[in-house]
Amino acid sequence: MPGYPLYMVILATLSSFTFRPCCPELWVNELSGSFSDFCQSKYKDVALYRLCLQNVTERHTYLNSFSNTAHSAQYGINQFSSLTPEEFRDVYLRTITDSAPLFSGPKAKGLPARFDWRDRSVVAPVQNQQACGSCWAFSVVGAVQAANAITGSPLQQLSVQQVVDCSFLNHGCNGGSPTKALTWLQQTRVKLVPESEYPYTGETGICRFFSDSQAGVVLQNFTAHNFSGQEEAMMGQLVSHGPLTAIVDAVSWQDYLGGIIQHHCSSHWSNHAVLVVGYDTTGEIPYWIVQNSWGTTWGNAGYVYVKIGGNLCGIADSVATVFL
Repeated sequence: MPGYPLYMVILATLSSFTFRPCCPELWVNELSGSFSDFCQSKYKDVALYRLCLQNVTERHTYLNSFSNTAHSAQYGINQFSSLTPEEFRDVYLRTITDSAPLFSGPKAKGLPARFDWRDRSVVAPVQNQQACGSCWAFSVVGAVQAANAITGSPLQQLSVQQVVDCSFLNHGCNGGSPTKALTWLQQTRVKLVPESEYPYTGETGICRFFSDSQAGVVLQNFTAHNFSGQEEAMMGQLVSHGPLTAIVDAVSWQDYLGGIIQHHCSSHWSNHAVLVVGYDTTGEIPYWIVQNSWGTTWGNAGYVYVKIGGNLCGIADSVATVFL
């Protein structure tokens, strides 16, 4: 299956097998019951119901096959479970990846064991991109509004819709590149206006223009680097400058419920943009704290935790820092 990541090839292969549950019997029975209720609510046709039950059960059993510690990621039924992996990819994984140069700056020293920009009240609440491939815009706006708050301004939601509609280097709800969006903001010196002035619609619209007197935030500069093999330096970048825009392979995030992702997450097919707001190295498994744009009912109240080290999910491949 050329062109598809290993994870999707495995899922396609697994669809022809009947799984023996890998987990404690009671836990599997409870999950099977919820699978049955879920599929029954989606499909009245018996054949479609059975196919749904088989596909969802097999996919989640596979994903949970390495979830054998208290901190491991758990996978199960959420708002995306009714989608096939292909459907999920076509709607929600629409980020265009731009290669970034390897980071060549100094090594980070004296970093705190835990750092979270949310503790400093500079990270806006989790948003929901809806059925629009606009994650690239959410990650960029999240970084800009955090940087603005770090400078001492009140934290305010800036307009994602403005970036979706007006970033002509990108494709609106059909996908885009955080780097291209940042380039557009830097070159045009467009003011990002408040969300209240340009609300999100979940659709690509006609770009709206504002007068010079309109309040807004202007991006001065940004950098984009590849921190693969240098995640400690990436931690230093986050502590020094604020939340980071990152592009990841989020294929396996479709069924994510919570916990620290340590498996089933390649770095070969980056497709989704997120905002890295912190990290925690105090426990047995160090992890990145990542804000997603799929609403608060997904994951850990809209956040996902990704193990630090090994460039899991490709989280260090293309990382942008903004400067105001």
